[in-house]
Amino acid sequence: MSPTGAPQCTSSSSIVNTSQLRALFSKPYGAPAPSEQQWREAYSEDVVFEDPTQKQKGLKAYLAAQEGLLRRCDDVLLKPLAIACDGQTAFVEWEMGLKIKGIEFVYPGTTRLLLNDAGKIVDHRDYFDFVGPTFEPVPVIGGFVRWLYKRFVN
Repeated sequence: MSPTGAPQCTSSSSIVNTSQLRALFSKPYGAPAPSEQQWREAYSEDVVFEDPTQKQKGLKAYLAAQEGLLRRCDDVLLKPLAIACDGQTAFVEWEMGLKIKGIEFVYPGTTRLLLNDAGKIVDHRDYFDFVGPTFEPVPVIGGFVRWLYKRFVN
């Protein structure tokens, strides 16, 4: 436990606790995203970020990816659910909402974070279904996506 009582992820020289992770993974609709300073305090300069749509290397590329998402959307929600830490590994279960041209797309997902010896995030991997939530709300395409899921998943 950290001094605040929050479960913590540990490394040899620093601690990231669940409260800090909850703050980084929280953005209600209409609220600002975490600041660049908050990201820099938690992420290593050589972080690797990967999700179903991209792979970025370096903090500058990671920050640009976050800014790009915010620019493409009318609004963004990120709501943390469960957070677990074990040594230098953390998992954050979350729900992300993207409002684009009057349509809300909701993505449930999970992030796996690896910490370096300095306690900074050096690897950030997001796991979520991009196809279903993106295309199911779209007329015509949505029906095709639902058919594909029934055909190959059920």
